[in-house]
Amino acid sequence: MQREHVPPETESAPPGPPDFADLYTEHSRPIFYLCLRLLADPDKAEDATHDVFLRAYRGLRTFRGESSWRTWLYRIAINHCRNLQQSWQERHIFAGQDDFTIENAPSAHTESPLRVLETKELGKRIQTTLNRLPPEYRLILLLVADEELSYEEVGELTGQSGDAVRGKLHRARKAFAIEFPKTA
Repeated sequence: MQREHVPPETESAPPGPPDFADLYTEHSRPIFYLCLRLLADPDKAEDATHDVFLRAYRGLRTFRGESSWRTWLYRIAINHCRNLQQSWQERHIFAGQDDFTIENAPSAHTESPLRVLETKELGKRIQTTLNRLPPEYRLILLLVADEELSYEEVGELTGQSGDAVRGKLHRARKAFAIEFPKTA
């Protein structure tokens, strides 16, 4: 189980670079996967992940400790990915689904080629289905299912109550269940 960083005890002493390195080590992979699911492009997700941690480092002094480090970083990542999506959509730049692969999955090196192909195809279908959902539904599904955040944590990130998140998650799951068979 991952150890959650505890916010600093005093407002005037945010963590310095050594602590930030630990923060990066602990959270960079989940932030990358969140960006990957939101942007559907590994290169853009990698760039976004670096941008998120650069923004976090520059904003260390503004961290008030009202939320966990994880929640704070996710908020930065979500906002940054939304900004990137808006700027890309305005220029009509879309990532091709053929570029999305699951080459680094642990099972890719130990299972049969058929199983690897099935896993890759399933990953493409899931991403295609997620891309067809409204952005709010996609975000809630990713935060609850992939990142395993509580309803309250998701509510904090999205500015909603836990009950509102629960209701939207139910509708998002229904929408996903309707769209998924269409990708076969």
